Formats: sequence, C-alpha cells, structure tokens
Amino acid sequence: MNAGPLSGLTVLDAATLVAGPMIATYLGEYGADVIKIEQPGSGDPIRQWGSMKGDINLMWKSLGRNKRAASLNLRTPEGQGLFKDMAARADIVVINARPSTLAKWGLTYDELAERNPGLIMVHVTGYGAGGPYSDKPGFGTVGEAMSGFSHITGEADGTPTLPGFMLADCTAAVHGAFAAMVAVHHRNLTGRGQLIDLSLVEPLARFIEQATLTFDQLGVSPKRTGNKWAISVPRNTYHTSDGHWIALSGSSQELALRVFDAVGRPELRDDPEYADPLRRVANRHEVDSVVAEWVGSLPLEEVLRRFDDHGVAAGPVYDAEQLMNDPQMIARKTFVPVPDEDLGVVRVQAPVARMSDSPGRIDHLGRGIGEDNDYVYGKFLDLPAENIAALQDDGII
Repeated sequence: MNAGPLSGLTVLDAATLVAGPMIATYLGEYGADVIKIEQPGSGDPIRQWGSMKGDINLMWKSLGRNKRAASLNLRTPEGQGLFKDMAARADIVVINARPSTLAKWGLTYDELAERNPGLIMVHVTGYGAGGPYSDKPGFGTVGEAMSGFSHITGEADGTPTLPGFMLADCTAAVHGAFAAMVAVHHRNLTGRGQLIDLSLVEPLARFIEQATLTFDQLGVSPKRTGNKWAISVPRNTYHTSDGHWIALSGSSQELALRVFDAVGRPELRDDPEYADPLRRVANRHEVDSVVAEWVGSLPLEEVLRRFDDHGVAAGPVYDAEQLMNDPQMIARKTFVPVPDEDLGVVRVQAPVARMSDSPGRIDHLGRGIGEDNDYVYGKFLDLPAENIAALQDDGII
C-alpha cells in the first residue's frame, strides 16, 4: 500500500455500494491502509452494479482501488467478534448498516469504542440518526429527491429530474472524508475518537442551500428553470450549427457584458435593460434568444474561438470519450492507465486534489472477494493458519 500522508492510519471499510466505500477510497488514495470487508461469496453489491466487462464490474475496479479485500460474515456471532477485534486495532471504521442492525450485531460505536477509545466511526445512513426516519432504508435516489435537488432540476414544465449518476452518494462521500480528517486532527489534539453521523439527504441539501435560504427569508421555494438560472444571465446550453452543444456562464457582471461583444451586439452593453444585472435577469429570455441565435449560426470551433477571444466562460458539452481525449485532461494526466490482473490496463481518474508535496497514488485496482484474507487475518489479527482455515471452512470468511 502506498506510503502517502495518511500512512499509518488503518481504515475498515465495512460499508456497501457507493457513499461509505468512496470515503475509504479517498483515504486510501493518500496512504491509509484500507481493509475492505465483504460478505463471503456475494461480496459488496457494487460488484454486480452497472457496466460489466465479462464478469468483471468496472465500477468496483475503481472504487476498490488501493484496498485490501477481506471477506467476513457479519451476520454471525463469530464474524461480529472478529470485526470487534479488527476495530480494536483500527483508526477509522466506515459502515452503513441501519442503527437497529448495528445494535443487533453489537457493533454500535459505543460498543466498539469500549475497546478502542480513539476509534473514529463514519456511520452513513439514508436519513441520519434520531428522528422518525433514522432506521428506514435509504438510498441515493431518495436523498436526491428529499434534498430538494430534483425539485429544482429539469425543465420548468417538465417532471422533477434525477441525476444519471450517484450524486447523493458521491456528495456524502466528500463530506464524510473531510469529516474523518477533522476527527483525526481532533484525536491528535485530545486522544479521543468520535462518531460521525452522516446522512444521504443533508450533504446534497447543503450544496443547494440557495433554495432553503430563499424560502427562509423570502417565503419562496425556487422552481425548475431548465438550464437557465434566475440569478445569472446568460446561462444555458446552446446548439451549434454543426450539431454540438456548448455551455455558457455569465455569472459575473464583466463576463456577462463580454458575451454581448462576442456575439456582435456591443450596443447592449450600453442598454440599461441588458447592462444592469437585475434588469438583465428580468429580460433573461430576450438575452438567451440573442445568444442562442448567434451560437446556432456557427460551428462549434468558431463559437469557442470567438468566446475565447473575448474572454467568455464557455465550454463544450462533452461525452466520456471527448472528456478523456481533451488536451487539458491529457496534459494534466486526469485519466491514468493502471495495470490490472483481470482487465490488463484500465484508465481511471487519478486522485482529484493535486497536492504538491504529498500527492495521492493508485497502487492497484479492486481485488477479488477475500483475496487478502491471509494478510488481514494472519498478519493484521495475528491468527494462526489453522484458525484461518477453520473460519474458511465454517463460512465465516
């Protein structure tokens, strides 16, 4: 495992699907020793979710990067006892079982912290602890709906729109990894661990807090506006003459005025109906029509050249192939080839934060279920070989 800035931290990833495991993935990219705990036989459900190449799940290959793969049946008393032994030696536990399940298994934070007061647990649930929903099953789709995201996403006269990817899970993972690092720092100062209670609703609601602030102070709930935005004009996606799409943002006053120069309408700079930010918002449909007509008359490359010449914030709407082949992404090595024993070589996205002195790394992609059992149970837990064989025979690992 890589000797990054989090070297020396041991993380037990006993969560499933995306939010919890992604927290552990982020920590593993910067040197934490992550042990992925999965149900013997079936493994994490993410292994059967999404695109497959033969019988190999592609998402798992990335989500399982840098993790040791161990199998353990947490539904058995023996498995629960082994997990307690692991948690007693770990720094961070990431888990997403419902509160009642953890209580039934004897794996609540309080019970684990009795043996390891410095333990940090990130407990990811659909709705968070406390309240009437705390023990209900929850998934990212519900989080995207209840957070208010779907309510403000989509065309004005259309249905609420769900994202085409795991938005609530990924948003929660960013918050969870940040919180885990705050907890590590707190432990360094005080010697005490703590429980991090993380829901799938609240992180995304925080990202779109503009909606709740508006309701709280003005009594108005923002509505769907498609790609337009009631506080920034122009802002939309526009279709070029050669069948491509671009996105444009005029979020600052100066950038918005540059758009008028780029589209050949510099006189609008001096017209209060378009130059004044508040009046421009009121006339957003007219502004949008001016931009759309101009963009629609030219091919993509010419549109982008003109916008670049005038310092306008605009870019093409990419699919996956176009993103991976973009010269900026290539120059920054955003997607890196990683050798893999199952797939040969896989291009995956590199660690996102580019740290000048302690960069993240990818040592390997996701491994098979229980592939590192000998290390986890033999070296990490110091069990004799005959004990490990017996656990294997009994279906505990």
